[in-house]
Amino acid sequence: MIYTVTMNPALDKTITVPDLSIDRVNRAATVRQDPGGKGINVAKVLTKLGVPCLAVGFTGGPAGQAVQQMLRLQRVPFEFLEVEGTTRTNLKIVDPVRHTNTDINEPGFAVTPALLEELLQQLLRRLQPGDLVVLAGSLPQGAPADTYGAWVRRCREAGAKVFLDADGEPLRRALAAGPYLVKPNAAELERLAGRALPTEADRIGAARALFAQGVQKVVVSLGGEGALYLTPKEIWRARAVPVPVGSTVGAGDSMVAALAAAEQCGAGLEQAIRFSMAAGAANVMSSGTQAAEKEQIESLMPRVKPERVGAENL
Repeated sequence: MIYTVTMNPALDKTITVPDLSIDRVNRAATVRQDPGGKGINVAKVLTKLGVPCLAVGFTGGPAGQAVQQMLRLQRVPFEFLEVEGTTRTNLKIVDPVRHTNTDINEPGFAVTPALLEELLQQLLRRLQPGDLVVLAGSLPQGAPADTYGAWVRRCREAGAKVFLDADGEPLRRALAAGPYLVKPNAAELERLAGRALPTEADRIGAARALFAQGVQKVVVSLGGEGALYLTPKEIWRARAVPVPVGSTVGAGDSMVAALAAAEQCGAGLEQAIRFSMAAGAANVMSSGTQAAEKEQIESLMPRVKPERVGAENL
């Protein structure tokens, strides 16, 4: 079973605004809403893939109820704790003329240490050895920066593998707990390294440094450039599959979902690379943060061409 944890979910509102102009009145061409937050996005993709999963986290207020109702309609299994306040609404502005995607994310509700512990215990009661937990996204207000670190340790003690997709101090503090896989993007890896990483060699060096902290796999998503996949013994690159762009929001979450599904079924690294790159590309073709269909992902897999990176980088 795969469990996805979204502590700070969102109602994602995607607006298409051709030729967006700052400090002027703009007209939206299209508007759509989706249940969002990184862990929820992962669960949406896993559901499309037919992989058993459960989305857990917090929701609150009318927006939280809307998120739950949308997940029911999409047949995504979930178990959320209700909190005071309301789930945030995140605005995604897509400009097809300028080819830009602008995110405006609300801070969301606040949680207490007691609520965090209640949610963790809810998860631990379900965990079995061999399960996989995806911890993803920003922390809500009130959550300590070491929250993910504590959750990684507790989930590992229960026999689960942990995938971590986070940023900043929560990511930095969680590394010492030894998550199985981490998936920073290029900017997140630079923040983690504390320096610019302009070349592939720089990125590989920064990613490989994470193995010393107990991480076993590192995936660095690079947007239109593709991604790097690293283990202590292998380094691979994969170029992005050229596809028509609907929305880039959630592409990394689709990659994480495919990586988790591949891990649970025992797929090799090269197959996991093909699957995850295809999942990310299929997501880019979709509007909003909706999950792509399994058939679309599978149709893109032959177009993914993983390449081994030279042994001099090991």
